[in-house]
Amino acid sequence: MITFEDIKKNEKIRTMVEKANSNLETLGYTDHGPRHVGYVSRIAGEILEKLGYSEREIELAKIAGWTHDVGNMINRKYHPLTGATMLFDELQELGMDFGDVCDICTAVGSHDEETGAPVSSIAAALIIADKVDAYKKRVQKKADSNDIHDRVNLSIYETDIRVSQEKNQITFELKMKDHATPMEFLQIYLKRMQMCEDSAKILGCTFKLVINGLVMNKIGGHQS
Repeated sequence: MITFEDIKKNEKIRTMVEKANSNLETLGYTDHGPRHVGYVSRIAGEILEKLGYSEREIELAKIAGWTHDVGNMINRKYHPLTGATMLFDELQELGMDFGDVCDICTAVGSHDEETGAPVSSIAAALIIADKVDAYKKRVQKKADSNDIHDRVNLSIYETDIRVSQEKNQITFELKMKDHATPMEFLQIYLKRMQMCEDSAKILGCTFKLVINGLVMNKIGGHQS
């Protein structure tokens, strides 16, 4: 059975991750390389673990987290769909169970707010883990004070993602310095946070967003 460690050690997949990040760095995007995918992998696995999902589902969430951005190697536009297509053949060549391949490709293809939706527990965990990675270390180049993405990420100096099976609640708390404001955070992260609300619902939970100690959303999800 192919494990997360097998995927993490695979040189072809690591090269895809690194090439994808290099392309995005050239375009001025925040980090999407080993630091980002490592974080997403860990958080996606922890979410399912703390909610009592099976060991295999946890393992598949970690694999989806590590591989979710490889489509950026081809193009940023529709990268989840491109990445899922690339992985569909690659994971089979590695000998992965076909059902597991399908589950991972479904999650990877569904993780972006432009084209995706939480259609499974693995996809939901991946989405939340991906969208909560807002942090100062994601800025890869010399910061541009006129770039809202740079200012927002540089302002975030502490984050915490908490999962309570007892309360059926997932909480994302962040602390910002005055390089940017909570309103600016929401300008670029609102759709992502709404996607987290929808993903938490798939997992039987509510999603709580807290910025500088203030609850920013209606607990239980946004109104459609």
